[in-house]
Amino acid sequence: MRFVTRRLTTKDDLESFAGSTGALFSGPDFGIATRGIAARVPREAAREFLDSIDIDDEVASIGSGPLLLGAIPFDSSAPHHFLLPEEVLVRTSSGDCWLTSLDSAQRTTMGVEVATLEGHFTIRHGVSVEHYLKAVRTGRDEVCAGNLTKVVIARNIYIDSDQPIDTRAVMVRLRENYPQSFRFSFDGLIGASPELLVSRRSDEISSHPLAGTTRRTGDPQSDARLAEVLRRSAKNQVEHRVVIDMVHDTLLPYCSFLDWEPEPDVIPVGNVQHLGTRLIGRLSDPPLHVLDAAYALSPTPALGGHPRGAAMALIKRVEGFERGRYGGAIGWFDRHGNGTFAVTIRCAEFSADRRTAHLFAGGGIVADSDPQAEFAETEAKLQAMTRAITGA
Repeated sequence: MRFVTRRLTTKDDLESFAGSTGALFSGPDFGIATRGIAARVPREAAREFLDSIDIDDEVASIGSGPLLLGAIPFDSSAPHHFLLPEEVLVRTSSGDCWLTSLDSAQRTTMGVEVATLEGHFTIRHGVSVEHYLKAVRTGRDEVCAGNLTKVVIARNIYIDSDQPIDTRAVMVRLRENYPQSFRFSFDGLIGASPELLVSRRSDEISSHPLAGTTRRTGDPQSDARLAEVLRRSAKNQVEHRVVIDMVHDTLLPYCSFLDWEPEPDVIPVGNVQHLGTRLIGRLSDPPLHVLDAAYALSPTPALGGHPRGAAMALIKRVEGFERGRYGGAIGWFDRHGNGTFAVTIRCAEFSADRRTAHLFAGGGIVADSDPQAEFAETEAKLQAMTRAITGA
């Protein structure tokens, strides 16, 4: 198997390249879109598989050559695979663009476009509201008893359509509404995550955890007041600090230095705003592979809780549904161990006929969490994908 990478001057956007059948992962400074599937590689063989490929790469940059894309499930021990595309279009924020393609193909496998259809949508609960509220109370009780520092309890809903949902139109809406988020479409999983789990560029590693949430109203003065309340909230600061400490303690042994912001920023994302802290470090030699970092960090306490094992056991016992890929990580890596993984939130799992979308949202539960306030937070978080799917 041989892949060729060549620079391009094409102006095609990533959504047009991927169409409705390709994959896409795009962040603020680096985006990839794919066509065709050369192989599906089990996680255990992923790095060795990339090493075995013959490559003609005139770009010789981070992210050039063949890439593997994939989604790590919430329970990373569950079977999963990474995808080797036949073609990968890469665009960087500096304007560089290149195409990596399977040399034997000698063709372009066009994405199959689907016409936008004016469907009728209905929304239904997965777990009931009362089930969710009871799970939140149980999580809070476990924290108050000293068995956990924090646990994330999620709920799910379904959107049904009488017509196939145009997933490319969903991606375009996400690009318009969440330009600074990590947008992704992979094997029926579509979303726009505001949270960087981990990125490695040569010997630099970074993460941008988000935890602690309040709403946005659209009025600048009201939003500024809400942001200040968020900063001062002991509940949200505890929730956030647990995540930062875990990410810091996980990455520090692999770094010659690791720096982080002394106080969290408030990050606006659509109709909500989060506490966020950026960490940036210099990796020791040999540098940590981004895939190893992603498995070590996922799921962070922002999606699972702390301690991780006890929190995940409680989630499995009380949540009432299987998270699957929600709450895990999604991203890409190259043969040198560079790559980017985002936390898999603000997302939907689409059925094979694209008539049903399964959506998820959760929040961190600590000792003074209020179940009704947590429910309102999940409602706000679900709106990102609900609006992208329905166009409302």
